[in-house]
Amino acid sequence: MSPKARVIYWFRTDLRLHDSPALHAALDLKPDCLYPIWCWDPHYVYRARVGPNRWQFLLDCQSDISASITKLNKKSKLFVIREAPQTVLPKLFQAWKITHLVFERDTDPYAKERDATVIDLAREAGVEVVSTRHGRTLYDPDELVKANGGKPTMSISQVQHAADKMTVPKPLESPKSLPDPGDLPLDFEQTRPPQEPDINSIQRDGEERSYSSISGPDHNFAVPTMSELGLKPASTQHRGGETRALAALESLIANEHYTVTFSKPETAPTAFSPQSTTLLSPHHHFGSLSVRLLYWRVQDVISKKENKSKASQIPTNLIGQLLFRDMYFAAQAALGYSFAQTYNNPRTRFIPWHLPSKIDPETNLVTGSYTIDSQQAETWFQRWKFGRTGFPWIDALMRQLRQEGWIHHLGRHAVACFLTRGGCYIDWERGAEVFEEWLIDHETSCNSGNWQWLSCTAFFAQFYRCYSPVAFPKKTDPEGEFVRHFVPELKEYPKKYVYEPWRAPVADQKKSGCLIKGEESGEEEGGMKTYPKPMFDFNERRGICIEGMKNAYHVGLYGDDPKVKDGTWRKLFDDKAEGPTEGTKGPTVEGQTNGDDGEDVDADEMDMGVDEDEAEAEHQGGENRGGDGTPRGGKRKRGQGTLDGHFVRPSPRKKREKREKA
Repeated sequence: MSPKARVIYWFRTDLRLHDSPALHAALDLKPDCLYPIWCWDPHYVYRARVGPNRWQFLLDCQSDISASITKLNKKSKLFVIREAPQTVLPKLFQAWKITHLVFERDTDPYAKERDATVIDLAREAGVEVVSTRHGRTLYDPDELVKANGGKPTMSISQVQHAADKMTVPKPLESPKSLPDPGDLPLDFEQTRPPQEPDINSIQRDGEERSYSSISGPDHNFAVPTMSELGLKPASTQHRGGETRALAALESLIANEHYTVTFSKPETAPTAFSPQSTTLLSPHHHFGSLSVRLLYWRVQDVISKKENKSKASQIPTNLIGQLLFRDMYFAAQAALGYSFAQTYNNPRTRFIPWHLPSKIDPETNLVTGSYTIDSQQAETWFQRWKFGRTGFPWIDALMRQLRQEGWIHHLGRHAVACFLTRGGCYIDWERGAEVFEEWLIDHETSCNSGNWQWLSCTAFFAQFYRCYSPVAFPKKTDPEGEFVRHFVPELKEYPKKYVYEPWRAPVADQKKSGCLIKGEESGEEEGGMKTYPKPMFDFNERRGICIEGMKNAYHVGLYGDDPKVKDGTWRKLFDDKAEGPTEGTKGPTVEGQTNGDDGEDVDADEMDMGVDEDEAEAEHQGGENRGGDGTPRGGKRKRGQGTLDGHFVRPSPRKKREKREKA
């Protein structure tokens, strides 16, 4: 008779009990004992950009799942093990006499490497690994890639076509009970990871003590505290955990009209108390809410007879948002690490942006550092990051992001367009790094994919459509309440000036208690506040960026082109073109600069104010590689999804006719 199973269930991005395929697989083993653990992975502690708000959300999720486990079994909890999984799991296999290791399959590049190592170590120890179940997405990303001909999914229609013969599994019930854990001997030496380089040191104001003891300071495997991690306090009001996630889901489903008619482009990016969208994305990231549960609950509401005729459609409805997520996951599953960068990425257009990433020549991967080819661009980048551009709408969004760890999707559109193709002409990878640091819902696949889309380097190609930092927010917030809340210096400004305070006469500025001057926000003697002047003329910079994009599209290089890799791309661009185009030197590698003066640094549709070049808008712009094959100048397919192309807006011809009649 075979011995009864002794199972480690390894929680990762599945911090829930409901609809957990991998947890059900563990329970199907009828284990004699079940150890629910979390390995405190130094990769995320030291090497991935994570700000205090996302740390707090994770700790919330861990505390909540631990309490839920204890409700099912008073002897059990989430046992947090403070050591890297690659080193601690083999020790636990032996110390706890483990027969099976079970975890949810992950397709993130680092996770795949880590899991491959752990699987090999388990086999060496005679431990059976069960890791075939996926639960982070509607469809298995690897299966989507296979059904898409082995290629990354670059459009919603490709996802829909690839999923034609697949089904979204019905959600599984939460377990009613859990087996006891066994004894918890730790009679082995802890392997403490090297702390340096600690990319998150800027997030700390205290001593980092993650690995002071393998079972925590009180030797009880407790979830760490922010203080224990040495982190600054979280500033967000958005909190994590399965309990909160399920309550938010119930609130959403109870509002049938909202659920049925939801259309992302019609939600207001200026709404903040409450926000106009579901804000379930951070729960999907940490797994505190199953995407499959959301999918089926929404489908149940939409499928009601009285709701079918008024239901919004894919890709702008709630189901469409989940499909966009699957699209990015599958694209990353196909391309691996290169998906999150331009260099060596066969699907991403090469644009000679300012502040380009440095590349490790051994791995062809970004190093986390970048080159300052232009001091002005570096100044613009820092002012953008900290909400000091002098454009109140942009500054309000970036301050909300830093404070709350979240901004509306159309707000993300606006700040991303402004940084890249619509203002600063700065590498989208710089913006993605800031979002990685500050977002509570950061998902590498979605973040990288969205930045590629909004910079028009992949997924989307209508680069001449730029978000106006003045006209766009006025459509949903003519009074400027969003700006007044997040840029309180301008709280007393008349609404005619709140989006363009530099136009206010000095007398009105003084009356409103804030002078427009310099590059900083602050306070002068006498209590008069200051807010910066715009850091450039937006219309002028927009024109420069569009010309740069047109030129780069004409050259037509992608990240895997040999000319990009050896640096000879510079021969195809005029030395005076926008971006670091001077000279003929090779790509930026660690310890080497792009030009003679570069400095190295670490990188720690309705017409809703979308400005267009009328001449360019007569056609739809070129498509990017791997999309649905729309010919240059052709119309986009009816079912082909875009993130900001679903506004109902008049054609340029109709707009001209309207002006002529007027």
